Amino acid sequence: MAFQKEPPYQHGQVAKTAVLYCNLGTPKEPTAPALRQYLAQFLGDSRVVEIPKAIWWLILHGIILRVRPAKSAAKYASIWTAEGSPLRVWTEKQALGLAEKLKSNGHEVAVKYAMTYGQPSIESQLTAFREEGVTRILMLTAYPQYSATTTAPVFDAVYRWGLKTRNLPEFRFVNHYHDHEGYIQALAAGIQKNWAAHGRAEQLVMSFHGVPERTLQLGDPYHCECYKTGRLLAEKLGLTKDQYKVTFQSRFGKAKWLEPYTEPTLIAMAQAGTQSVDVVCPGFTGDCLETLEEISMEGREAFLHAGGKTFNYIPCMNDEPMWIDALAAISEQHMQGWPTTTQAFHNNAHSLAKGRNLALELGAKD
Repeated sequence: MAFQKEPPYQHGQVAKTAVLYCNLGTPKEPTAPALRQYLAQFLGDSRVVEIPKAIWWLILHGIILRVRPAKSAAKYASIWTAEGSPLRVWTEKQALGLAEKLKSNGHEVAVKYAMTYGQPSIESQLTAFREEGVTRILMLTAYPQYSATTTAPVFDAVYRWGLKTRNLPEFRFVNHYHDHEGYIQALAAGIQKNWAAHGRAEQLVMSFHGVPERTLQLGDPYHCECYKTGRLLAEKLGLTKDQYKVTFQSRFGKAKWLEPYTEPTLIAMAQAGTQSVDVVCPGFTGDCLETLEEISMEGREAFLHAGGKTFNYIPCMNDEPMWIDALAAISEQHMQGWPTTTQAFHNNAHSLAKGRNLALELGAKD
């Protein structure tokens, strides 16, 4: 096996710590060619679509990548901003906010962001950290709830990079934070802020990204973690069980996915006489195609067309200060034991310098 070229090893170098904040990914631009490239990588991952590779390859390349890119490009174009893809914009802002917060808390920690699919890739950012002399890396994802379809591919990318790397850094992985107090508080604060500005609807719908139902049967904890997030958030908001619903969106293919489905639930609510709904997407830490187009546009149209009167989409946490504080708290919790504080970092550097000087002196005497 051929290894990547390593930066020169320096005996006694100061241990540097970093956080790599990972999100799913996004196409470079809202065009059919860009979507074809992105979807080929995303849907070609066996973690995402668990169908025998030979069969799925024929379906993916023979049908889906011929039809879907143009349709998806139109959807992306409807939410694209002057800064680019909302998912990339918010991920970058969250990473910058996390770096600033950790620095203000007294930590010497480098922070970058990466995408599982698309750019900047996890592999390229790990290589960049290595070239900067980073020796400890915390892998933090934008997914509060663990799923083999989202969180696990981040780990896979790290392992693939590791296979080509001789001098591996020390890694720690954050599997999930679906019940972290800071995360729940940030969600609740965003909803309460929205209610203060726009009033509160009859029902709050918490829409999470869906996955095939068989993943639950095969041992994926995602379904249960979504419901726990929903329960804790409802408790924080003081809601009773009849004042909120947990639903799942973004179905793909003909297989049965986790229920209840978001759009059919919205339609049924409107038909049953519910006049107003608030919809929030707790599993998405930053607004993206699935929240801005699928929920705020398509979900709104479905609810109003079915007889509802008022549809209020509550934005994701994005770069709200409470969410950045929560990201920092989660990072600090998982970096415990690493000398990340400014004082510890400089003490470590000072000790290493003294050790090198002593070794030079002893060498001179010999």
